[in-house]
Amino acid sequence: MTSETRTEAVTERPEQDPGALRDLIGKARVVLWDFDGPVCGLFARHKAERVATELVEWLEGRGLRDLLTQEERRTLDPQIVLRAVDRRHPNSDLVIDLEERLTNEELKATSTAMPTPYADPLIRTWTAVGARLAITTNNSARVVRTYLASRDLTLCFSPHIYGRTQELNLLKPDPHCLGRALNAIGAAPGSALMIGDAPTDFLAARAAGVPFLGYARNERKAGLLREAGASVIVDSLEPVLRAVKQQG
Repeated sequence: MTSETRTEAVTERPEQDPGALRDLIGKARVVLWDFDGPVCGLFARHKAERVATELVEWLEGRGLRDLLTQEERRTLDPQIVLRAVDRRHPNSDLVIDLEERLTNEELKATSTAMPTPYADPLIRTWTAVGARLAITTNNSARVVRTYLASRDLTLCFSPHIYGRTQELNLLKPDPHCLGRALNAIGAAPGSALMIGDAPTDFLAARAAGVPFLGYARNERKAGLLREAGASVIVDSLEPVLRAVKQQG
């Protein structure tokens, strides 16, 4: 099946109503982007699964195996490992060290990150037609800045890059980073649009009162977004780019 055929098949589903997509885009004066997924595949080659495993091994090497449940030790998501430790030892030196290790792994991943198809031209086009853009992510802001600089996209977002802080309890699905972006830009939630690929993105947007556009590169991720409550989901940013060009 070609990419064109796949997109057409997806847009036939109710949540892919082209009118709903155009309506979301037409109202958006501010666009809040999740990073890993909508902007790029951060762990395309520097695999997240390996990073999660190494974080678990680092903890076990310090006699801290029992900090994690069996399910957490088997996770393929390094963010789950970090947040699990923070819940049990909030604001501790252990959490600070673990977060720094994760940030360093994310920084390594930027050199092999894969740009999400159509993301770069969409970012530039939205900027050109006057939208204000921000990154609202659970990844490190240092990582985001490094990647954006490598793609010559920094000016499209700077200074509005809001990433992981030491207050890990405020990561999405908490709407904290979305609120920081809206307050800094001076925008009402209803004038914004959040683009994300995970249920935590949708839940954060809903809590902040921000309309949401889901990006799902496969049916598994689309299913997770639908289960969370997302109603407008695309499997490619190409129709979004097309709609922005039409409305610009």
